[in-house]
Formats: sequence, C-alpha cells, structure tokens
Amino acid sequence: MQKEVIKEAESVEKAVELAAAELNVAVDELTVEVLQEPQKKAFGLFGGTPAKIRATLPEKDAAAAAVAFLEDVLAKMGVEQVTVSVKEEDGHYTLSLEGEDLGFIIGRRGDTLDALQYLTSLVANRVGGSYHRISINIGNYREKREKTLSGLARKAAIQAAKTGRNTSLEPMNPYERRIIHTAVQKVEGATSYSVGSEPNRHVVIAPSEDNPVESRPARRRGGRGGNGGNNRPNRGERRSDALPERPVREVRKFVPRSNPVNNAEDYAPPERTQSETENKATLYGRIDL
Repeated sequence: MQKEVIKEAESVEKAVELAAAELNVAVDELTVEVLQEPQKKAFGLFGGTPAKIRATLPEKDAAAAAVAFLEDVLAKMGVEQVTVSVKEEDGHYTLSLEGEDLGFIIGRRGDTLDALQYLTSLVANRVGGSYHRISINIGNYREKREKTLSGLARKAAIQAAKTGRNTSLEPMNPYERRIIHTAVQKVEGATSYSVGSEPNRHVVIAPSEDNPVESRPARRRGGRGGNGGNNRPNRGERRSDALPERPVREVRKFVPRSNPVNNAEDYAPPERTQSETENKATLYGRIDL
C-alpha cells in the first residue's frame, strides 16, 4: 500500500522535507511530483504562489527487504561468498543460503538459524501492509530436521499408545512443535499437547482418551489403597482365596493340679482334686502337696 502526502512550501525543496518528516522516511526514499512551481510576489507585495508537491512512498518488496537485511547481518558476521535465493509460494518466502562453511550459522539444533529467521521476518513484515511468512534454509537443513522430528514423534506416540505412559520432549520453537503435533495425529491411540512457557515450552505425548490401555501412573497411585485399577486381586485377596478358613480352636478349661496358697484372711483353699490319670496310675506311693 503506497503512502502519499501533498505539501506546500516556499520552495520545492522545503516542501519535500516537510513530506519526508511527515512520513518519517529519508528524502531520497520519496517519489516527488511537482504540482505547482513557486512564484514570487510582485514588488514583494502582491500575488505569488507557494510550491506544491505530491510525495509518494513506494511500497517496498518484503522479500527484497528481507534479503538486504540478511546479507547485511551475514557480512557483519564475517560470512563471505554466500548466495541468497528467494522462493515465493502463497505469501511464504523461503530464503535459501548457499556457500561454504555455513554450518555455524545453523547453531545447536538450529538455534542460530531460528534467531536469524525471526529477525528477518520482523524486518520483512514492516514493509507494506500485509503479513509475510519468512523461512531461512541452509543445505536442506529444514527438511532433514522435519524428518528427524517426525520420526521421533511417531516413535514416542507408538510407545505411549502401547504402554500408557507419557513422554516429555525437549523444549522446541513453535514451528518444530507443530511438526510434532502433526506427526502424533497420525498415530491411533496417542495425543500430544504443549506445556510450559517460552523458551521452555515443550510437547508431551500421551495416550489418547479412547486408548484401551490404562495409564501406568494411575495404577501406581492406586496401588497403595487398592488394586490400582486392574483386575488382579491384591495381596490380601489372593492370600484369603488361596488358603481355606481354619476352624476355631476350643479353649480347654484349666484344671489346677495343685492348690496355691493365698495369704488373704477370708480365703478358703479349694478341695484337693485328682485327675483321671492320677487315679488310674499305679504308684508305689503317693505324696500330697
């Protein structure tokens, strides 16, 4: 979207300066059309007209602005002999870098490349009035990274669907988290969601609600108070089922064999008794205690 203003001043140069100040740009960025030349007053008192101009700020190409910014940053980083090519598809610009020794621009797991992409996107979207998505790629790094993340997500999703356990992945940027979610959606019995805040926001892959496999953490939480949600009896139930009930043993009444002595004054000692065995026993003599 082009921006234009019409200004009047004593001279064309003054009118152009007023237009540049209003549009907050440099004078050389404007396209100026003189609508009226200034005319001096007759005898310094009568007539005379000011200069009138139309200043237009042409719309810049977002891709050109992105390339110019990226080349400037790379030059300050000491990167020489690098070629930047642009590919546009439905408002999405992909800037591909080609050259030697560009591995350090990628950084650890693409951190440096993602930072350059973010800054370049900010510069490109300041141009014009529409939004443009900017991506920076080096040697098909994005394709290789996407393939690696998709494989990792699929493996974790299959494991979550089979075992019922959650898997937390490392922190990732929104683009990589989107790749993970897309890959998990293709695995039946698994789901994914993001937790945390930037820059530590990460993806958790878990069994879905329609997964027939119960979650193992739930069984561990319930293991102390019950059987943990499974169909197996607990230890006490297995023991009671395996062993028959024991009959209650009858407690025999105690029969004293001797007469203890009590020191109480009103105590009457019981009669001396003999057991059946004692009566039938053959003894040479008997001693009463």
